[in-house]
Amino acid sequence: MADRALRGMGLGAKSFEDEEGIEFAARQTVGFDCAKEHHFEVTFAMEAELPAEWECPRCGSQSLRSDGTQPAEKVTKPQRTHWDMLRERRSIKELEVLLEERLELLRKDQ
Repeated sequence: MADRALRGMGLGAKSFEDEEGIEFAARQTVGFDCAKEHHFEVTFAMEAELPAEWECPRCGSQSLRSDGTQPAEKVTKPQRTHWDMLRERRSIKELEVLLEERLELLRKDQ
């Protein structure tokens, strides 16, 4: 079996065409530094929107761009409570009416 095995040949999506006559898209290289002082570079197309953060390939932590570009602050909504959601559905007058109805039911049962 070992004599008939394919050696040095990848069976997959490899192309054997050469790169003659192919014009590549314009590229730019952006450097990133992580907190553990790892430096690496990532290549992007010239028209690509450049990210301010990238995952370090060595340690997996978030890395910032070497040119000092900081990530934009993310807008976060305040956390909604049960009371906030209830107030979206009902007014104070409606809640007072419901409360009075429930209290009457409780008083009848006693």
